[in-house]
Amino acid sequence: MIQRIQSLYLLLAAICSVALMQMFYLWSNVSGASFYALDLFKESEFTLKVIPVLFVISGFMSIVSVFMFKQRKNQFVINRFNILVNFILLGILIYHLLTLSGESQISEKGIGAFLPIVVVVLLAIANRAIKKDEDLVKSVDRLR
Repeated sequence: MIQRIQSLYLLLAAICSVALMQMFYLWSNVSGASFYALDLFKESEFTLKVIPVLFVISGFMSIVSVFMFKQRKNQFVINRFNILVNFILLGILIYHLLTLSGESQISEKGIGAFLPIVVVVLLAIANRAIKKDEDLVKSVDRLR
């Protein structure tokens, strides 16, 4: 249901994962070429090809979680797994950013590399709202 606040947080997390990954670049090199998430499919390294896949998986899991509003416990578990996926994605991005070739020259890190942090915060807020809903339903059930 869209009227629940956690649904809005989950939709924002999905937008950050899928739509914004192409708006913000991950890094740029000395020659000025900016690398976006979908550009990494052309790279030969496996860890670079995993980055856009994890972005899409994170967005898909957020959308699936929105439609599981009747199963709050499963929604909570999916969000926790999504947080784990985003931490793995963040770890891969940070590892790659710290091992960029030509780092003795100036290269620029993009804001897109830190989108998983925004997604984790949105998912944590959504989980808090889901927990609050679950507690409310349990308290009403006790009164019956």
